[in-house]
Amino acid sequence: MKKFISLIAVLAILASCSRGDRGQLVGAQGKKWNPEKPYGMTLIPGGAFIMGKADADIADMKNAPPKTVTVRTFYMDETEITNAEYRQFTNWVRDSIVRLKLAVEAEFTGATPGDDGIGEFAFLDTDTENMSVYEKYMYDNYYSMSDDYQGRKINKDIDIIWDTRDYPDEAYASVMDTMYIPIEESYNGQRTIDVKHLKFRYRWMDIQKAARSKTQKRSDFIITEEVAIYPDTAVWIKDFNYSYNEPMHNDYFWHTAFDDYPVVGVSWKQAKAFTQWRTLYHNAYRRSKKNHDVPTYRLPTEAEWEYAARGGLESATYPWGGPYAKNDRGCFMANFKPLRGDYAADQALYTVEAKSYEPNDYNLYNMAGNVAEWVNSSYDPSSYEYMSSMNPSVNNDEDPRKVVRGGSWKDVAYFLQVSSRDFEYSDTARSYIGFRTVQDYLGTDVTLNQPPK
Repeated sequence: MKKFISLIAVLAILASCSRGDRGQLVGAQGKKWNPEKPYGMTLIPGGAFIMGKADADIADMKNAPPKTVTVRTFYMDETEITNAEYRQFTNWVRDSIVRLKLAVEAEFTGATPGDDGIGEFAFLDTDTENMSVYEKYMYDNYYSMSDDYQGRKINKDIDIIWDTRDYPDEAYASVMDTMYIPIEESYNGQRTIDVKHLKFRYRWMDIQKAARSKTQKRSDFIITEEVAIYPDTAVWIKDFNYSYNEPMHNDYFWHTAFDDYPVVGVSWKQAKAFTQWRTLYHNAYRRSKKNHDVPTYRLPTEAEWEYAARGGLESATYPWGGPYAKNDRGCFMANFKPLRGDYAADQALYTVEAKSYEPNDYNLYNMAGNVAEWVNSSYDPSSYEYMSSMNPSVNNDEDPRKVVRGGSWKDVAYFLQVSSRDFEYSDTARSYIGFRTVQDYLGTDVTLNQPPK
């Protein structure tokens, strides 16, 4: 018995040594995290500032009284999201839908890889013999029973065939035909993608509601949304009566000449869907490299947007300071409607490229003018009175009025002021409203009042 106890003691000592912690409380060790600045973004160091009107409220809106607030560090896009960047989103959704349709049709017809036809696009998880134990378990218990094919693995390695002359078989042609507008609706020999099919579905958790609820059922707070994500190009017509803007309607979003211009015709709901996709897209790559997920991309809060727009300048009227919209050489500092409607006076009729004019001191372009920008806040004229002074955020999901900031190419100088507030309804798109995204910063705190090292 003594020998047995001694053996246990020796094994315990060896196990302790093998841990390397010598029996001390060293904490659970995870992978190292190194903050990585997302492409096209800049770091906005956290700090406090006076939010609201510093000058006289000349429009007498009384919706932005001065208030000292503090925001945490975050990354922000240097420019508004451009047409090319948003097209990456719509193309991804389009291609994903096509691949899913092809895989479903292949499964329905019994086509399999190797037939040089639609079978090449079959679900990858149909080969159950080569699945891992976990993949087979998930397939048997979840994916194979799903009515909407959620969780099924589509084949992303084979290129989609767009040229009708190269369609491999009739089943492929039949599927592709469903993606285009009907022949009777086409003209001039052109058939284009029916954008009504381009819908992005995502799930998110309402953490605010969950934290304040007494129920512990997690599924009650998980929300599934499906959003038609193609921009409304008709805004160039609908926003302006008795005006000829057909060229912008026809070419602005898809033509490469406008690649670097800010996307417009995007509602608040579509902008939010874009942020979800950007998170999904970035994390898919990082997981393939076995790296940590990144914090979610999102729309900025109203406080974050104003803090970033000020560029570290206290009580400034505009991102460049002010109080004038011209510099000392008489040149306009932003793209807006000056001189009682002389749109060309600032060298632009409509929008300009997203990286135009001089950036503010945080290296952010067009925080005033060009296009107004959606933020993740509901519009309430009195919200400054009751919002928190620490990372203030007032976003009521039941209120369809969402704040837009910064003014646009068709606005007068008042709306370019960093403290001016405006709103639009969340399901409404305009030819003068775009957006930019932010991402939370994780790591050693970075603040403006941090002492130099």
